[in-house]
Amino acid sequence: MNDKSSPPLSRRKFVGTAAGGAALASAGSLFLDSKPAYAKVDLSQGPRAETLVTTLYKSLNEEQLAAICLPFDHPQRSRVENNWHINKTRVSQFTKDQQAMVREIFLKLHSPQYAEKVFGQVEHDGGFAKGSIGLFGKPGSGKFEFVYTGRHCTRRCDGDSVEGVAFGGPIFYGHAAGSFHEKADHKGNAYWFQAKRANELYQALDAKHRKVALLDKRSRGERGNKTIQTKGSTKGLEGLPVSELAGDQKALFQKVLADLLAPFRKKDADEAMKLIEANDLNKLHLSYYKKEDIGDDGVWDVWQVEGPKMVWYFRGKPHVHVWANIEA
Repeated sequence: MNDKSSPPLSRRKFVGTAAGGAALASAGSLFLDSKPAYAKVDLSQGPRAETLVTTLYKSLNEEQLAAICLPFDHPQRSRVENNWHINKTRVSQFTKDQQAMVREIFLKLHSPQYAEKVFGQVEHDGGFAKGSIGLFGKPGSGKFEFVYTGRHCTRRCDGDSVEGVAFGGPIFYGHAAGSFHEKADHKGNAYWFQAKRANELYQALDAKHRKVALLDKRSRGERGNKTIQTKGSTKGLEGLPVSELAGDQKALFQKVLADLLAPFRKKDADEAMKLIEANDLNKLHLSYYKKEDIGDDGVWDVWQVEGPKMVWYFRGKPHVHVWANIEA
């Protein structure tokens, strides 16, 4: 950590702590302390997430390395699910210092406005320490990727090692705020603001455009990586083409995209937007799904933005699941 409430942790301290845990590890467990004393993280200060990944990697003992590290080109690296663990080791099984570093990496993958809110969502939906991390490649000496997984969470940090894709690969976020079956207002949901903006755009459409955008069917559903598989062309894309929107409607659509990217750090959001624009905003399609409307209130809980090289699928029923994949 690198703020006033917690001084920077040197590599020597991390290696020493990890070595000190070797005795416990030899007893068949990496576990040291499941309740780390998390310090407040100043996202504007200290090392970047990528630098922290390298420091974390160098702090691992041999058993930890064997438990969470795989070659960079391993297929597990690009996997995405709505509730899963990338390996059997939980964050709670690392040292307190290592757990704190994993948390800081996670926070620094998000924007200052939303980082703590997103972390709170992960804590609420299963517990951050119950998640798992995978390290692919060798941070600090070549291509690498850090992946955090758990309930309602797949996040990545790759230091631009993964070419031609935003966020280092497909991501997932979600929230069951009040209960598994949320009510129509999705009270307390960390991500419902995104759907509210998308519904604002729907209300701004004329009757002709609403008829094209609102589909009397169910959405694509969830099938792991197949959920975010791109089509590569406009053929077969459903819903309303962005090219048909008027100027003020396009401005609202830009706000929809901005809200989708708002939870993430500027570096990743900028890269994602650059890829979206390079593939032509006018080729994107906007869809809402009438048959998955909680409360039949005409506020569409399930919707998506899809293009030849993009899928951003917001499934708001029975609670929020969001799948995202943006390619070059």
